[in-house]
Amino acid sequence: MSEKLSDLLKGLECEVYFGSDDAEISSLVYDSRKVEKGSAFVCIKGANFDGHDAALSAAQSGAAAVIAERKIEGLEGTGCVCVVTKDTRYALALMSAAWFDHPAERLKTVGITGTKGKTTTTYLVKSALEHMGKKVGLIGTIEVIIGDEHIPAKNTTPESYELQGYFKRMADAGLDTVVMEVSSQALMQHRSAGFVFDIGVFTNLSPDHIGANEHKDFDEYLMCKSMLFKQCKVGIANGDDEFFERVLEGHTCTLETYGMGEKCDLRAVSISLDKEPGHLGVSFKTKGLLTLDAKVPSPGRFSVYNALCAAAICRHFGASEDDIETALLSAHVKGRIEKVKVSDEFTLLIDYAHNAMALESLLTALKEYDPERLICLFGCGGNRAKSRRFEMGEVSGKLADLTIITSDNPRFEEPLDIIADIVTGISKTDGKYIEIPDRKEAIRYAIKNGKRGDVIVLAGKGHEDYQEIKGVKHPMDERVLIKEILEEENIKV
Repeated sequence: MSEKLSDLLKGLECEVYFGSDDAEISSLVYDSRKVEKGSAFVCIKGANFDGHDAALSAAQSGAAAVIAERKIEGLEGTGCVCVVTKDTRYALALMSAAWFDHPAERLKTVGITGTKGKTTTTYLVKSALEHMGKKVGLIGTIEVIIGDEHIPAKNTTPESYELQGYFKRMADAGLDTVVMEVSSQALMQHRSAGFVFDIGVFTNLSPDHIGANEHKDFDEYLMCKSMLFKQCKVGIANGDDEFFERVLEGHTCTLETYGMGEKCDLRAVSISLDKEPGHLGVSFKTKGLLTLDAKVPSPGRFSVYNALCAAAICRHFGASEDDIETALLSAHVKGRIEKVKVSDEFTLLIDYAHNAMALESLLTALKEYDPERLICLFGCGGNRAKSRRFEMGEVSGKLADLTIITSDNPRFEEPLDIIADIVTGISKTDGKYIEIPDRKEAIRYAIKNGKRGDVIVLAGKGHEDYQEIKGVKHPMDERVLIKEILEEENIKV
């Protein structure tokens, strides 16, 4: 496969300093280690390495072209074309779309952004659309799904070259739709540039991903989220969110809203909590763009928002109200308020909540169901901000009737040191707690001591199937641990 450099540069503002844009390109790369004869090497400045520093060696390794943000000295005479553009990440996105022959044009594309709800909503939408006969690919935090193939995800939104490659594989496999999570980092780094989404979605916004190598402040985080609505044809947004107007400011798409407020185009009414031993859910009706009588097998008001969002999206695919209701009732998301049956007496859930904000939202939602006891099992990852440990400990101490403090990806720290920090936070409250460092034994304790009407949540791991210790990822899936415990304890379910 080869392309003329000039074809890859179409639509990109750039200047050719050395050589000709008639050069034949054999591969498009942004990792200098992958350069081969005929490559176009795009210099990307990352957190730890600047690709511009490898530009000359790339030319010496046979690169036919270097795309950079500044003129690279020493390229003259190497036979390598030097192309200078303002933003090489944006260049990579446009060139990647061209390299794979603009595969997004062969798909209906749905991009979902927001602080919370992205993952759950993508699976809800995928389920609903497949129920009505669509062939749907998915790209997100947990995995990339192409037909029967499940590829573990490295980032919520892949780099633009990989993203366009996935689009091509989906289109070539006969899929007609892709639903994907679009992170603020991806928007800031133009990973999703090079095409226009058919539908862009905003779920909600709260302070997150602010710090070194992420966003410098909340305003930048918000601004990056808003970029999606200048890159989509139809915008669907949570009209109840306090930052709704700021995120949609300057949007170039047609817009509709969902929520519970009277001004929302699709709104939930008559919300009721569904509760029985081993099951928590929510029911609601809708007014406005759709008239639904929906049931969702996951708890909390945020489950209503996720379901409303999915319904609003599916409406644009011609889904019937029956299709949407069936899909909402049957969809499940690994590691997102995931119910694992261990008893008819109490409820056990697995969730990815791994910071104070997410844990508070989760536990607050579960308390609405008035459980006999709310039991929260969690740990905190090593080599991360200590403040997270204090905050999560304090949140669980305030909201849970019992906290089981255990280990979660200690990395290069000692698990007991991390647990001690969590205890510092929980000690600010009157909350009861127990320390069980071994996560399997902690789960065993929770199951063996569960009582009728209890709700037990295993927080922090969610979809993860490993435990990272001293730089090594050891297999550890909570679902497997639960199965082993039930067998070892001879518990029948």
